[in-house]
Amino acid sequence: MESLAAAMREHGVRRTFRRGQALFSQGDMGERVFLLEEGWVTIRSSNPDGDEMVLNVRGPGELLGEMSILDHAPRSAAAVAVNEVIALVAPAGSIAHVIATDADAANDVVRVLLHRLRESDVQRLEFTVFATVTRVARRLLDLAVRFGEPSPEGTRVELPLSQEELATWCGASREATAKALRTLRELGAIATARRTVTVTDEDELRRQARVA
Repeated sequence: MESLAAAMREHGVRRTFRRGQALFSQGDMGERVFLLEEGWVTIRSSNPDGDEMVLNVRGPGELLGEMSILDHAPRSAAAVAVNEVIALVAPAGSIAHVIATDADAANDVVRVLLHRLRESDVQRLEFTVFATVTRVARRLLDLAVRFGEPSPEGTRVELPLSQEELATWCGASREATAKALRTLRELGAIATARRTVTVTDEDELRRQARVA
């Protein structure tokens, strides 16, 4: 994503968002694109009754609001800072102009969009096919691969979600998610502390996640 990141640096401005602040809200017009440099963001959607669900988690190096490069339709979800977030923020129109003239940047955008589409398809399949323990294992493995840091005990992840938020991301109840975490601990796959998960046995976690 080097060409797209270069365009974001050229056309964007660096902004800091405090914990709990929305980078953008559901229903906002898509006028800006964000490249995360530091911090965590949850992607959330609310139904008409106001019930909120965590759709995904984004971290450093990831793009937000990529659809606004191609259209200016209302946002389908909100992006909320979990901790202090530093991001490059660029006008969508400026980035759209770049990808119209720079094939490498255009290819970067296509790859991001394809990844998001695959991600969405996989998540829908998970909700239909897999038990809660498998869905939780897949979410934790995903975070460990993307954002984990080596530690003496294994791969440590600063979990940017409460247990209730993790449950909504997994499409499960809080009770079922707590049970799944307990099962993974008993199997020796993970160790947990406040807002921290350490993958202590990646092979076991992969078995529970049904990932080769």
